[in-house]
Amino acid sequence: MPNNIKNELSKLLSLKRKATIKNKVNHMMNAIQINKDMHSRYIYNELNQILEADSLNRKYYYINRLLKSLTQFKKSKYNDLNLNQWKKYDDIITDSLWLIDKRDKTGEHSAKYWGNFIPQIPNQLIKRFTKKNELVLDTFLGSGTTMIESIRLQRNCVGIELNPEVIKKTEEIIKKEIKSNESKSIIKIIKGDSKTVSLDKHLKKFKKKTAQLVIMHPPYWDIIKFSKFKKDLSNTETIEHFLDDFGLIIDNVTDYLDSDRYLAVVIGDKYNKGEWIPIGFRVMNEVLKRDYKLKSIIVKNYEETSSKKGQENLWRYRALVGGFYIFKHEYILLFQKK
Repeated sequence: MPNNIKNELSKLLSLKRKATIKNKVNHMMNAIQINKDMHSRYIYNELNQILEADSLNRKYYYINRLLKSLTQFKKSKYNDLNLNQWKKYDDIITDSLWLIDKRDKTGEHSAKYWGNFIPQIPNQLIKRFTKKNELVLDTFLGSGTTMIESIRLQRNCVGIELNPEVIKKTEEIIKKEIKSNESKSIIKIIKGDSKTVSLDKHLKKFKKKTAQLVIMHPPYWDIIKFSKFKKDLSNTETIEHFLDDFGLIIDNVTDYLDSDRYLAVVIGDKYNKGEWIPIGFRVMNEVLKRDYKLKSIIVKNYEETSSKKGQENLWRYRALVGGFYIFKHEYILLFQKK
């Protein structure tokens, strides 16, 4: 790609013949190395649109548009995306159905911690709803998936975890991830209960009083027992008790989230004695009792879980006998603080 592409584009606007413009654009396209770099791919595709435009006026329009996107940065309130180059961000999902084939297993990401979510979820949320050096708060840190993605995307992160044994392992994982990325992200792992923990003194490390994004991946009630602690949401006796405790976490965390910023809850449903328990929608309603508005209900697929691995035929038989459908999805509930 020519270093002076902006000058080359400006020169195209002085040309009066479509054939001449075509030759110049072809030359520029041939100079671009098409690879995984989304910026060069974006420029190549925009040049191709100029090339294929029928009229001279349409070619001028596309040239001006590309020139504007390369010379003017249109800011977003919530992220680092240049909205004048919106077409280049083809890695960011904007649909409400997320079909992701395989989990990211690079670096320190691992599926060994039972119940952790796939890294692509926090990756998408962090890129879309934060800027570099902003603060992400994870109220159920677990094996540190959100923190790893924050490190990779040059965000800072606070994670709260109840289980000291999990914290010990996660600290080792995070140290390795920081070292391999030569990261300057500021991170903090807090041992505590998200219902009651005070973050004031911890946020001083970040020179902040609030976070810019909250990501929650709570237990799906009692499907997986994550510990023996009574404070653990997976040990609540009833769905009502689970929702009450989850509401207390929302109450506590809300004070630490900037107004107009986003809260994401990753949650699934369960069966209990042949009845579908809509945990996701009940959690959604619990958040909406507070000072939030619902922005999106995203449905994320999953094809295989540890509990069902190798038992596909058995579960299909059970579904046919029991008159139910096998879970193949979970929700990413997106809220904005009013």
